[in-house]
Amino acid sequence: MWTPNISSNMNFPAPLAVVAFLGAAAGTFLALTAAAIAWFARKPKFARTCLLTVSAGAVVYIGLLLGFSLASRPHILAHTQEKYFCEIDCHLAYSLLDLKTEPAAGSTHYVITIRTRFDETTTSPSRPKDAPLTPNSRAVFLIDASGHQYQPVAIEGTPLQTPLKPSDSYITQLAFDVPPDAKNLRLLITTTPAWPDRVVIGDENSLLHHKTYFAL
Repeated sequence: MWTPNISSNMNFPAPLAVVAFLGAAAGTFLALTAAAIAWFARKPKFARTCLLTVSAGAVVYIGLLLGFSLASRPHILAHTQEKYFCEIDCHLAYSLLDLKTEPAAGSTHYVITIRTRFDETTTSPSRPKDAPLTPNSRAVFLIDASGHQYQPVAIEGTPLQTPLKPSDSYITQLAFDVPPDAKNLRLLITTTPAWPDRVVIGDENSLLHHKTYFAL
């Protein structure tokens, strides 16, 4: 489970974030449906009440979304530290194991080795030990001081969406070609940005939220 003591892609408890998102979506749908029915039933007062209720709920939700985003700060992890991903439970941890560089034509070639680990201490006693977990789609970038992103030019080893069982881990090598004048490079491993993440409270892919990086 999420705790304030781990470095993760969330700064708000993931189970609560999921419940809040689903509750807000369901509440909005029900309130707008009730308002439409009341309007056609010639009950404008009830329709206005429904609209006011959904508006108040939207203000609260957006306030929490922006509040946790603005309260976030960029985190830079060392090679020995792990970044957990909390999609509901915080099972998967990523770490940077090795970095190699070599000059190339007009660029610097980086080969970065990362480990994906299923932390068995995060599972409940009732969870089957042989039940696999498939990671969500991941995006990996090198980011320089100006904010420019560099995508991998090659990936070797175990693909990042390979399923794991508790206590399993695997290694992936990613190659990048970066201009030689790029400064203060950081490695970002994140969930591939998608629509729900943008409006989930505390998710690092949400609006204005800062991210957790690895130092090179």
